[in-house]
Amino acid sequence: MDEMEDELKCPVCGSFYREPIILPCSHNICLACARNILVQTPDAESPQSSRASGSGISDYDYLDLDKMSLYSEADSGYGSYGGFVSAPTTPCQKSPNGVRVFPPAVPQPASQHHLLPQPACLAPIPRNACLTCPQCHRSLILDERGLRGFPKNRVLEGVVDRYQQSKAAALKCQLCEKSPREATAMCEQCDVFYCEPCRLRCHPPRGPLAKHRLVPPAQGRISRRASPRKISTCTEHELENLSMYCVQCKTPVCYQCLEEGKHGTHEVKALGAMWKLHKGQLSQALNGLSDRATEAKEFLVQLRNTVQHIQENGVEFEACLVAQCDALIDALNRRKAQLLARVNKEHEHKLKVVRDQISHCTVKLRQTTGLMEYCLEVIKENDPSGFLQISDALIRRVLMTESQWGKGTLTPRMTSDFDLTLDSAPLLQTIHQLDFVQMKVPAAPMLQLEECCTENNSATLSWKQPPLSTIAVDGYILELDDGDGGPFREVYVGAETICTVDGLHYNSTYKSRVKAFNGSGVGQYSKTLIMQTSEVAWFTFDPASAHPDIIFSNDNLTVTCNSYDDRVAMGNTAFSRGVHYWEMTLDRYDNHPDPAFGVARGDVLKDVMLGKDDKAWAMYVDNNRSWFMHNNSHTNRTDGGISKGSTIGVLLDFTRGIIIFLINDEQQGPVAFEGLEGLYYPAISLNRNVQVTLHTGLPIPDFYTPGEVEPNGAMC
Repeated sequence: MDEMEDELKCPVCGSFYREPIILPCSHNICLACARNILVQTPDAESPQSSRASGSGISDYDYLDLDKMSLYSEADSGYGSYGGFVSAPTTPCQKSPNGVRVFPPAVPQPASQHHLLPQPACLAPIPRNACLTCPQCHRSLILDERGLRGFPKNRVLEGVVDRYQQSKAAALKCQLCEKSPREATAMCEQCDVFYCEPCRLRCHPPRGPLAKHRLVPPAQGRISRRASPRKISTCTEHELENLSMYCVQCKTPVCYQCLEEGKHGTHEVKALGAMWKLHKGQLSQALNGLSDRATEAKEFLVQLRNTVQHIQENGVEFEACLVAQCDALIDALNRRKAQLLARVNKEHEHKLKVVRDQISHCTVKLRQTTGLMEYCLEVIKENDPSGFLQISDALIRRVLMTESQWGKGTLTPRMTSDFDLTLDSAPLLQTIHQLDFVQMKVPAAPMLQLEECCTENNSATLSWKQPPLSTIAVDGYILELDDGDGGPFREVYVGAETICTVDGLHYNSTYKSRVKAFNGSGVGQYSKTLIMQTSEVAWFTFDPASAHPDIIFSNDNLTVTCNSYDDRVAMGNTAFSRGVHYWEMTLDRYDNHPDPAFGVARGDVLKDVMLGKDDKAWAMYVDNNRSWFMHNNSHTNRTDGGISKGSTIGVLLDFTRGIIIFLINDEQQGPVAFEGLEGLYYPAISLNRNVQVTLHTGLPIPDFYTPGEVEPNGAMC
């Protein structure tokens, strides 16, 4: 219960709330304190349309509140805490932002008392009075009802009353004759407080008294003082009881509000149903916050254990250091003091970090526990309208407090280990150079999964050292397998913590891992990360490897030539495994040339037709027929040519080592080439009479199943 006390104190006076009212921003303030911090704005500068009361703002929109504060910035904090007790004609001070702050009243001379039209003990609230919330500094101009326009927080008032009663002095026995002893029980039927001896003597648990109910004294006092639940009345229509809840304005309303007021067109629900609904929402939010509080308690235990381990490890390390230094006699004594100072500094640093974290977490846990206890007390209230007036704000506070226990809050900032080892091997003549050395290898790096990704046939991996590791790292070694379950191989060695590996196989699953090294050796591997490359290949033509006469456009997807001779262009991606398919569309085809389509090695000749040398495997085709060509050998002439708009497909299957060509989705001739192994690039040769557009990322044609193909008839 002690943690809840801050929730029950007014931010202005610092005392327990007395007659608290609810401001539109959902904060609370004592009624008397609200009157004390009122300020007045100039009449000429305050349009009537900007006036509003606490009940006049239904959605508690801070932006709207700021618009109503025409005389200061929302966070200016101009609110005066001087008493607002002078008459409206009393001279006032004017702040730079145009707000007049009324000073405390000055007693009037007796001779002027007859001039006062009313008692001067407390003047009425002047027109254009403005109230600023002392917590969020949001301001609001009051209407003619003044502070009566703000609803009273009866739930908070009840919680404060119960809290103060629980903290009151112990009750005394009512039957002790001389010095009453402290009461231990109260009989609800007899309405008498008993100490233990008087209870046994005057109220034995037998006979007619056996049916009486005995309760603890504190509970008995509360039940004695308890009164029937107050009937909530409407602030706009004081004779009407609150019976409905306006969903749009989020406030209880009466029937007259629905018939005459602005709530007539709003959605309304039964007060009792919304009371139960909001209680359930608050309870549900408290469950999450309770879990965070439990985690925080366990975390504090962990931190306290860490303190103990640091103490134990520090003592053990210090004893070992002293023993080693004493063994080196006089030559080591001077150095020993320096080394001990370093150990103690590290010792104190670790303790300071952990203790600071304990202190921070303890304060946050105390605030969380206080809020939880306050919310639980609020839930016990039986006043639906009073509860609904504060439930939304409490739910937001609970959710906000829970979010503050976010990622990293419950993570230790310091380990209990001392990563230092004394090397006593040097000879006596090098004692003056004696120093700590790191004899430990680096810890296993942590892969940063949110930054690791694959794109096409490239993989990007990112890693970092564990947060609490203090061991120096000289570099890292990144390893990948072959994408087919084979052994790991090194793909990167260096000091960077991010690496992109290109040229991987498509539609393959790669395993990756990384380890760190320093002068003491190589550390452990990180966890293994499994990455999947793209199922289909996306690529373009490569300007860097093409013949200079090739002309590129359409983001390197379209090519033509400025020469009448055949020139070669290749794709920017090579294949060596899997099944791949791409197509090329003839955008222009003049004078019946014979372009060639296929695959090639990286060192293919670029100034002759594709297939003229032994580095290319191609099909060249004109408007009537096609041939397969490799190393200037022409085979498998097949009828069927191309024209403008035709589509040529290339299917490369490394599982069988073959290549198949298609024209307009029909297989052209038999299997063109077999026994293909190694690294191949998509390639084409063409002259100025042809323009081709490349299409990639295509699925394998439906007619083809890897390992099974029925070639069409072929003509030689």
